[in-house]
Amino acid sequence: MALRCGLVGLPNCGKSTLFNALTKAGAQTALYPFSTIDPNVGVMEVADERLDAVAGVTRPKAVVSAAIEYVDLAGLVKGANRGEGLGNQFLAHIREVDALLHIVRAFQDPQVPHVDGTLDPVRDIETVSYELLLADLETVAKRQEKTSRKLRSGERRYQGEVEQLKALEALLGRGVSARHAGPEAGRGGVFEELFLLTAKPTLYVVNVGEKTTAPEEDPLFAATAAYAKGQGAVVIAVPAKLEAELVELEPADRGVFLNELGWAKSTLPDLVRRSFALLDLVTFFTVNENELHAWTVPRGTTAPAAAGKVHSRMEKGFIRAEAVDWSDLVRAGSMAAARESGRVHVEGREYRVKDGDILYFRFNP
Repeated sequence: MALRCGLVGLPNCGKSTLFNALTKAGAQTALYPFSTIDPNVGVMEVADERLDAVAGVTRPKAVVSAAIEYVDLAGLVKGANRGEGLGNQFLAHIREVDALLHIVRAFQDPQVPHVDGTLDPVRDIETVSYELLLADLETVAKRQEKTSRKLRSGERRYQGEVEQLKALEALLGRGVSARHAGPEAGRGGVFEELFLLTAKPTLYVVNVGEKTTAPEEDPLFAATAAYAKGQGAVVIAVPAKLEAELVELEPADRGVFLNELGWAKSTLPDLVRRSFALLDLVTFFTVNENELHAWTVPRGTTAPAAAGKVHSRMEKGFIRAEAVDWSDLVRAGSMAAARESGRVHVEGREYRVKDGDILYFRFNP
């Protein structure tokens, strides 16, 4: 299953335009709010030069890259937590994604009205964040009421859950996102069951104009970058309209078009890499004569769990894994040569998969 990234932001911030550029899926764009009602979904492969290098020495019939599924969600407005605009639909869809690309507008265009009349990316971030916080507070309050009833009925095992919920409620009440929760309110226990919106890893994407070729010198981008740093988040500048136009050109013409406008290169590869990095995943590879396949798992995943990513039978019947780093295989020129040079190591059930591992799983069918 691909990593799911939801594109969120206020109406007319350029979400669907960026979605089009990322996926070439042709999502509807319009100059009025709520043009995105039902989420548009598109899948984009993650470019990985390691795949090309490994394929060069193993020569499989097919190569399967890791992928990101981008979901273009309806624009959010003030009062969404109370159902304003398309708030209820938005909040329901956002719970289904793994990470967020929070798009904020920093481009001038008199033909595309801003819902608040002026450009202020930090204000826009806070508007959306506030709605997500309110939705999370409501989720916590409902769970706290339910758990408190069980506690009053004599089920003392719920005492710890009540304390965790109170700590989480206090955190959210101070305007702090759930992803910053400490040990008393955070990971584990009931936290994982709530699917809180503000717990999702977030990348701030500043949608700049095509003439903003030096975003670090743009005051709107600089203000957003400073805000993101205070939130422990990453920020990137992307000219969404330019990128959407770029993908419509023939590959040979794209470089010329970018140079004419003063851009050194497309910003999308960096955006995809940063999207992929949000959940701290590692990539491992499996290869045979038929297929070289990239798989993604959370950092710290054990070898049996990684085997289960390939097939459930591999996890159930796991015996051992033979592992070699992709670069060692490429330098050796073949798996046989890598074995002869001692680059292949045999690992058991406790082995934690490393980024760039090529794994051969031995298992009882």
